[in-house]
Amino acid sequence: QVRVVESGGGSVEAGGSLKLSCVASGNTNPWPCLAWFRQTPGKEREAVASAGRGGITKYADFVRGRFTATKDNRKNTLDLEMHNLKPEDTAMYYCAADFNWGECLLTRSRYNYWGQGTQVTVSS
Repeated sequence: QVRVVESGGGSVEAGGSLKLSCVASGNTNPWPCLAWFRQTPGKEREAVASAGRGGITKYADFVRGRFTATKDNRKNTLDLEMHNLKPEDTAMYYCAADFNWGECLLTRSRYNYWGQGTQVTVSS
């Protein structure tokens, strides 16, 4: 049974920092694609960052230079360090995993397993 579990999140003022963590378990493929997405009410879920087997990370343009995704292949974890947060970063953040081989794309359809989400709120 595959499980994806997020932790971290919370509330912070604009310009502050937060760290999210994700762990995926329950599949024999030791190197899954892991990714962070986010969603606000009434909007589509959008990709934030992804990381694959070789540590190659991809970022959405709107977080490049502010967010850093770090993957630990031994633990199947993906941390997301978020700096210089803006009110528009307020959203529910979801971790996603996929255990199929291939490029870890920043597209929702690439991922088959999702966590429950963790809320990030940035006040102005």
